[in-house]
Amino acid sequence: MNEIIQSLYARKSVRAYTDRPVPAEVKRTVLAAAVQAPTAGGQQFYTILDITDQRLKDTLAETCDHQPFISTAPVVLIFCADCLRWWDAYAEAGCDPRRPGPGDLMLAVNDAVIAAQNAVVAAESLGLGSCYIGDIMERYEEHRRLLGLPEWVFPACMLVMGYPTRQQRERKKAARFEQRFIVQENAYCRLEGTRLREMYRGHTGAQSFEDFLAAFCRRKYESDFSREMSRSVGQYLKDFQGEAEV
Repeated sequence: MNEIIQSLYARKSVRAYTDRPVPAEVKRTVLAAAVQAPTAGGQQFYTILDITDQRLKDTLAETCDHQPFISTAPVVLIFCADCLRWWDAYAEAGCDPRRPGPGDLMLAVNDAVIAAQNAVVAAESLGLGSCYIGDIMERYEEHRRLLGLPEWVFPACMLVMGYPTRQQRERKKAARFEQRFIVQENAYCRLEGTRLREMYRGHTGAQSFEDFLAAFCRRKYESDFSREMSRSVGQYLKDFQGEAEV
């Protein structure tokens, strides 16, 4: 494997950081890599918020499902799907643009997440650990006010970064499912029965398939934060559509 492939295999989520500050030039390098990401039509449908205000970090640590490590992370970046900037540019140029629709939002979310992954790969190459915070999509109304997000701008994902502690560096990466269960050729094939059980073999620890899935479903899929995320994103889609139809 070359160094890039090796880093992709080695990278894992890091939620504990040393006190070592991240130099400004290192953060600039990470952000420069982010904006080099593939983008729909070269439009870069995203805005990156670099959160440096400690009070904001502290608040986000609470509003993003009560995760204290967010407030101590040296770098906190929020990648916003931004359908407003191009609309403003069209209007400034004297165009009569249609208002953004759901398709534009989906492209913008894709753009934002692709840029975030570029930042993750760059950070890994520079010795930084990183962790995605999907909870930024929760409590949408509150985050919109907190971050000053106007219409057609949505917080698609958040990244926190810093130099990992020794324990985090040495912690074993969680196993991934085998490629044969994830990659399908030409058409979708639903996994059922024996194939599903085979996919989870080696992932359930000492628990049975049934006990592992029941516990995981309660902890993740049926959790309060998962339900809140669905409610919040659903409400945003309604708001977005309403703004588009004004």
